Amino acid sequence: MIADIVKDAESKMTGAVDYTKQDLATIRTGRAHPEMFSKLTADYYGAPTPLQQLVSFASPEARTMLITPYDMSALPAIERAIRDSDLGVAPSNDGHSIRVVLPELTEQRRKEFSKLAKGKAEDGKVAVRNIRRHANEAIKKLEKDKEIGEDDAKRAEKQLDDLTKKYSDQVEALVKAKEAELMAV
Repeated sequence: MIADIVKDAESKMTGAVDYTKQDLATIRTGRAHPEMFSKLTADYYGAPTPLQQLVSFASPEARTMLITPYDMSALPAIERAIRDSDLGVAPSNDGHSIRVVLPELTEQRRKEFSKLAKGKAEDGKVAVRNIRRHANEAIKKLEKDKEIGEDDAKRAEKQLDDLTKKYSDQVEALVKAKEAELMAV
């Protein structure tokens, strides 16, 4: 029973760290990469559709992304989605594909992105702590219902605290790596 609660909490914490990693990947650095566009959706036949399902990405140069739609009729909607996004880029449409040239990041923009990364990391840590809280509540309920003893409950809470520290440290390492990547000129 306790093992199931701890195992479930650990798998959810792993998921929270993975989500944070994906979320941090959407923050643009100096190089162009497809993950920057992972959160964008375009209106495709009346339905918001993720860009990854509509286009192929190519990076001919370090700061350039070439986006080619599978269906040319979606080109204006894709261009609009990129232009309206918070990426701070101006896409250029040549009729067959969209070229996105990433401008050099200014120091101010780097600091803004760094602050954004810290916010996303804090959200990841909060998610990990919420998972611990829910697991602790389940353990307390088992203890209250006399299904487990006080010693078992304390041991399980210690296990959960150790897991929380482990996964919070992983999130912290992810944000430190992202900040280093952002501040590298």
